[in-house]
Amino acid sequence: MAKRERSGTPPYGGFFNAHTEVMDSQAVARAIKRIAHEIVERNDGLDDLCLVGLQTGGVEFAEAIAASLAKIEETIVPTGCLDVALYRDDINIRPILPEAMTDITFDLNRQKVIIVDDVLFTGRTIRSAMDAIMDSGRPQNIQLAVMVDRGHRELPIKADYVGKNLPTRRGEAVNATLEGVELGEVLR
Repeated sequence: MAKRERSGTPPYGGFFNAHTEVMDSQAVARAIKRIAHEIVERNDGLDDLCLVGLQTGGVEFAEAIAASLAKIEETIVPTGCLDVALYRDDINIRPILPEAMTDITFDLNRQKVIIVDDVLFTGRTIRSAMDAIMDSGRPQNIQLAVMVDRGHRELPIKADYVGKNLPTRRGEAVNATLEGVELGEVLR
């Protein structure tokens, strides 16, 4: 669970208590490698492709996917990070983290932009990310890669690349990092 979600859950600053390890670091590494291969196959290579990791949880996955793509195709894919806090529809109840900055140093126009996040839940963060990207340019297309798709969508958003489909109860929480994926709850 990303730092923003923990700190943004009333009473702000809850503690994640894991009760089940769903994926260990090796399984996460395999999923990243598989996602990278799927990206190459679907896009017929890496031409005009860039990755945008969402702050805070998606950045490390975007960097890991970029590293895997570099090994597969021997090409460096432009990779940036995006903070969607100001684009969210719940900005008044989620804190803005000063360390979660947007850093996209490349042109998004006519690019295949792959948004990368750790966990796909309601789809609201991805909608915010698409709004932010469209404000920054006019990409050729936007695709979505996530480590975990846990369901419970509130918007018609579907990931193109998924590390693990993980059905959850609405009140459960998922913590996805390069070290593993855990299912648990946020204790207040």
